Amino acid sequence: MSDLTFHWFLPTNGGDGRQIVGGGHGVGAGPSGRAPSVSYLGQIARAAEDLGFEAALTPTGAWCDDAWLSTAMLSQVSQRLKFLVAFRPGLTSPFLAAQMAGTYQNLTGGRLLLNVVTGGESHEQRMYGDFEDKDARYARCDEFLTVIRALWRGETVDLDGDHLRVQDARLGQIPDPVPAIYFGGSSPAAGDVAARHADVYLTWGEPPGAVREKIAWIRGLAAREGREVRFGLRMHTINRDTSAEAWAEAGRLLAAMDPSSIARVQEGLRRSESEGQRRMLALHRGEAAELEIHPNVWAGIGLVRGGAGTAFVGSHEEVADRIEEYADLGIDEFVLSGYPHLESAYWFGEGVLPILAARGRWQHPAPSGPRPPSVPFAAAGAAS
Repeated sequence: MSDLTFHWFLPTNGGDGRQIVGGGHGVGAGPSGRAPSVSYLGQIARAAEDLGFEAALTPTGAWCDDAWLSTAMLSQVSQRLKFLVAFRPGLTSPFLAAQMAGTYQNLTGGRLLLNVVTGGESHEQRMYGDFEDKDARYARCDEFLTVIRALWRGETVDLDGDHLRVQDARLGQIPDPVPAIYFGGSSPAAGDVAARHADVYLTWGEPPGAVREKIAWIRGLAAREGREVRFGLRMHTINRDTSAEAWAEAGRLLAAMDPSSIARVQEGLRRSESEGQRRMLALHRGEAAELEIHPNVWAGIGLVRGGAGTAFVGSHEEVADRIEEYADLGIDEFVLSGYPHLESAYWFGEGVLPILAARGRWQHPAPSGPRPPSVPFAAAGAAS
């Protein structure tokens, strides 16, 4: 059994709070109780790295603070945590993005991972001055990543593509290490790009049968390209000491969702061009009933939030069991979050990760230093 990797999330999408902060996929961020300040996000980052998370995903879009700038700031108030920076390849040139990655790796000691998001909704993309349709965005992304990969290999690149053009492009500083590329998407065009370029293919938390089909689909496409791809699952988590406590917390979050807000968000999400978002909506159909779509997998988050809409819900042991179930399908990495993100990082890091470590499925990515005695003055007393 291989070790699993766990990542956390930085709520730059409007902030954090004790209720679900909605938004995404063309829907504006909902109200929050904690602003996404460097001080608060820094607390989350430091907690995540202490608890054993490898990296933190930072989202992208008009509803978020910029991921590159946010994480560059947070790298200076944390020590080890990597940052899974989401960005849209159509909004900057491939050479500039490759150069930015090199700068980031050099100045942070190699703490960058890249989550390539081909595009948001068309009306949101037009806010950025991007008027390509969805199919063209994927074709452009393919050209973009082709250039990036070649530059990171130290090659001189000339490309006169259908969407991008570079001439005599060569990086003065190749990132070391080259950041892994995370990529998601459920459409046929997304699968083709993932097969050619992704190191880790990300999918949202659907029931195991659907996830198994996605893994087989991408594996087959990647094999035709002569490549292998790792797989990641993006979900939320609500874990407590007992199953009853966890489900009570899910019930509290659900009770706080105003029916008019659910209706407004669902109306907006139904206009989404994303195949993945369509699949998320199909899990609950906009209704606050029958939300447990698989044992300990709850679709309630997606009632008011675009993107990842499902959560693990249960006792620490139950959530560990579900994680192993998905791992046995081929999931290698888990990108998790919770409300609030600071406290939820501790619930998961102190509740679930030790169970997975005891089962031989996870180990802390940072070397452990000397542990203080349980009674601080015991060592001094013994020496005297």
